[in-house]
Amino acid sequence: MKNSQSFIRPLVRELHPYVYGEQPKIKGLIKLNTNENPYPPSPKVLAAVKAAVDGRLRLYPSPTAQPLREKLAELHGCHADNLIVGNGSDELLALATRAFVEPSSKFKVQSSKSLVQYFTPSYSLYPVLADIHGARKNPVPLKPDFSLPSPAELKRAGVWKFGAALTYVTTPNAPSGRGYKMSELEKLCVAQTGVVILDEAYVDFEEENAMKLALKYPHVIVARTFSKAYSLCFQRVGYFVGHPELIAALHKIRDSYNVNGLGQAAAVATLNNLPYYRANFKRIIAAREWLSRELTKLDFRVFPSRTNFILVRPPRFAAHEWQHRLRERKILVRWFNFPEVKNYLRITIGTPPEVEALVKAARRIIC
Repeated sequence: MKNSQSFIRPLVRELHPYVYGEQPKIKGLIKLNTNENPYPPSPKVLAAVKAAVDGRLRLYPSPTAQPLREKLAELHGCHADNLIVGNGSDELLALATRAFVEPSSKFKVQSSKSLVQYFTPSYSLYPVLADIHGARKNPVPLKPDFSLPSPAELKRAGVWKFGAALTYVTTPNAPSGRGYKMSELEKLCVAQTGVVILDEAYVDFEEENAMKLALKYPHVIVARTFSKAYSLCFQRVGYFVGHPELIAALHKIRDSYNVNGLGQAAAVATLNNLPYYRANFKRIIAAREWLSRELTKLDFRVFPSRTNFILVRPPRFAAHEWQHRLRERKILVRWFNFPEVKNYLRITIGTPPEVEALVKAARRIIC
């Protein structure tokens, strides 16, 4: 009898999957590890979802999320054919890798057509998507302060490939929280000859965004999500904005009915209630600045953030030890066992009582 492993493709056997943040299995934990919005959806959004739980559940939803695409097109000043909606932006990132990158096995010699490129540290899903597709990877370090190297600096260093088939840029950056100006992003996009995806999962906590670049350049796509800022992680809704030809290519390979109907209803209702969310953004930013100041007083090194989380280097103990001690006090934070950030913790901004509890716990640990 064959070993069950023999039925699995060698590429899949060797994959290292994406590592998720801990999902608590016990009650009473303060969850500051997965960048969820600490505030619930608008009551009007909850009402819209409840109202959609009726006889429609037996029917397929809009296959292209057309009402949602039209609403998003109105928001961003574009057309519905500039948009594709996905089962979270993660699905769309995977589709982009399949649509724009050739597997490396197709070429006898290394080719830029099989190259996926990204900065490090950034979203750890990017290399997983490249590995799944059998593409080559080109991770390039950010500067020590997590700022973007300019195209001229990248050219001098000789490590960046301006002809890469697909380049991912997380903006603002995760896990550092560093924000980037549209002017520097535009210079990077102009220098690239392949597709560039500007992953703006956290852009609602930033002062600038790069949406204009997706509508200006035919090879640039902006990725957005309803998860981080709009309290819809449970529904899994994300979208891309880009040139109609790139979007059409993604539509060709997406799953049919890829976005569930309740998620579509929730997202449309969200767009009809933006003032509620914008008020929450201000509350989260205020809590972020307060937490940054208080941890700085405790000798944490806190990096400036334009997101709903902060990256910190804790004092006295190693970062993974801090994660363990905080968990003992029922507070979850994120530690990444990656060389670039293994000395840091990423802390999601919670409600004022939650971040106050974190500061109190940190004081007790230090004392």
